[in-house]
Amino acid sequence: MGKHKLARFAENLTFPNLFQVSYEYLEQQDFEWRGRWKEFFGNDNPIVLELGCGKGEYTIALARENSDRNYIGVDIKGARMWRGAKTSNEEQMKNVAFLRTRIEMINRFFGKDEVSEIWITFPDPQPKKPMKRLTSERFLGYYRQMLQPGSPIHLKTDSRELYDYTMDEVIAPAGYKVEFSTADLYNSGYNGMAVAVQTFYENMFLKEGKAITYIKFSI
Repeated sequence: MGKHKLARFAENLTFPNLFQVSYEYLEQQDFEWRGRWKEFFGNDNPIVLELGCGKGEYTIALARENSDRNYIGVDIKGARMWRGAKTSNEEQMKNVAFLRTRIEMINRFFGKDEVSEIWITFPDPQPKKPMKRLTSERFLGYYRQMLQPGSPIHLKTDSRELYDYTMDEVIAPAGYKVEFSTADLYNSGYNGMAVAVQTFYENMFLKEGKAITYIKFSI
């Protein structure tokens, strides 16, 4: 393992808003703030998740724009998450936290109706393993347990395969409500946070001429 990664892992342990819990711990009990995140943030503001947050670019950008909401970035890659955690601490952002865990274990961290919105930005499209896609019914089942009724889920991806799968094989058969969808976000006329924030990889995709797809729906 490189020195930079080791240094980041060590610094992660010093951030008061970054939580890392062992699988062994979660097998015995739920996370300490589960069902009590409003106590952690010290307010009753809505809680928004970015799943597969990477460097936390959306988490940070959304939190800067919306001080009346609390944002939590979730990912398993600690070295990437370090960037978002460091930025939020340097800027003394009180409405940001990060969780290092697998999405499959997300319900160990959030109670019923505790989450009001989810962003899924450029996840691994899992071309050979549909059940591992973050918009599969398997994962929607996890989200349903913690989302408030009618809460929006945002999917933003450069993968047309993942976009089509989500629209045709998940949303349509279940009759989920779609507020907006497009296979070419930046030529759609859409005006919102989905176009206001661009991640590092998104910029790369756009320079390569790839279309960015976007869906906002609720389950």
